[in-house]
Amino acid sequence: MATAATLSPADAEKLNNLKSAVAGLNQISDNEKSGFINLVGRYLSGEAQHIDWSKIQTPTDEVVVPYDKLAPLSEDPAETKNLLDKLVVLKLNGGLGTTMGCTGPKSVIEVRNGLTFLDLIVKQIEAFNAKFGCSVPLLLMNSFNTHDDTLKIVEKYANSNIDIHTFNQSQYPRLVTEDFAPLPCKGNSGKDGWYPPGHGDVFPSLMNSGKLDALLAKGKEYVFVANSDNLGAIVDLKILNHLILNKNEYCMEVTPKTLADVKGGTLISYEGKVQLLEIAQVPDEHVNEFKSIEKFKIFNTNNLWVNLSAVKRLVEADALKMEIIPNPKEVDGVKVLQLETAAGAAIKFFDRAIGANVPRSRFLPVKATSDLLLVQSDLYTLTDEGYVIRNPARSNPSNPSIELGPEFKKVANFLGRFKSIPSIIDLDSLKVTGDVWFGSGVTLEGKVTIAAKSGVKLEIPDGAVIANKDINGPEDI
Repeated sequence: MATAATLSPADAEKLNNLKSAVAGLNQISDNEKSGFINLVGRYLSGEAQHIDWSKIQTPTDEVVVPYDKLAPLSEDPAETKNLLDKLVVLKLNGGLGTTMGCTGPKSVIEVRNGLTFLDLIVKQIEAFNAKFGCSVPLLLMNSFNTHDDTLKIVEKYANSNIDIHTFNQSQYPRLVTEDFAPLPCKGNSGKDGWYPPGHGDVFPSLMNSGKLDALLAKGKEYVFVANSDNLGAIVDLKILNHLILNKNEYCMEVTPKTLADVKGGTLISYEGKVQLLEIAQVPDEHVNEFKSIEKFKIFNTNNLWVNLSAVKRLVEADALKMEIIPNPKEVDGVKVLQLETAAGAAIKFFDRAIGANVPRSRFLPVKATSDLLLVQSDLYTLTDEGYVIRNPARSNPSNPSIELGPEFKKVANFLGRFKSIPSIIDLDSLKVTGDVWFGSGVTLEGKVTIAAKSGVKLEIPDGAVIANKDINGPEDI
């Protein structure tokens, strides 16, 4: 692996100028300033690691443990309480709902029965805190984009039996590509001048916020980190129990790839360490091989279990040098660069790190309204404890593929176009294009394509049953 190279004189000067400019940015803390300069220094030194393809090995079952090989769990409620007392749940809550046409944090989009992502998460934790008499806290890592809104939103849980803590991930200045100056120094003083540097930042931010020391002082040992929009990321004591017994400092949940997941990062064994391999690190000539389901059979769900003492040790030693993901953007016609890192890439720095090959049910992300259609339909049910469970009446283990046209992209438009969500328990695939409106009690089965002609409104009548059909007008229904 390439180690940090020394900077060329030109780059050293770039970094020095940047340091002086950043020193004057009083919107951010000293920790954020030094973290940012550190990241840019690593980026300039070109320490990006070049993977030697011939050294990649498929991880064994010792390294990526099949779910059914995890240590068995005791039935004793006292043991369960003992495990839960060591646990903290942390949801990555920095994302906005903009891609789905919503303002504010994505976690406040209503998923089902008027309940938001956050409502469901709180319900789940409330249930086992009540059942086992424990106090599992919920941490929300916000970004400066979601912070103010989230503070208002969590007030509604004030009477629940959960300690809810919020903290902010770092705020870094975007870099103007042309001259490597921070965008906020160019007169862009609004939010557009800044960015949150990816969820790899969860570890230093946990430490810098003071939350990490407070949790350790309360005897907490492990944090379960997951995206707030993954409805499948529920607390699983089988995984936690296994990690404690085997002294694993880090566990990444992976699940078998389907054709829908070809871009997801995968776990490999490399020079004796387990590590994450992302598509961005793959040389061009191997990209097709990376996407194949034969060689790389699993992908990262971004459900992560991490030992808190290990986080403290590694952050203090400044040892978490994850691969840098350069993300070029344009703000008001100015080309900028934001440097990010991912939490999953930290796996190689922890002792006895493993993957756990978990059932697909633990990966149910809602990234678009097509996912919302799945989880609001009869394909899933919602339990009193806030769990979204797949309907056993569906025999096909994989979900139907759903493609909705741009008319359905925003949540409000999506909801407006369905009088009620159709029954899709026997659906294989659905593709909808154009100005289509669904009545109530519609059933979709097999392969269905509905394409309204340009400029024509196509209404699917109440109670329609559509099986294996291409529909282009009312006469086809």
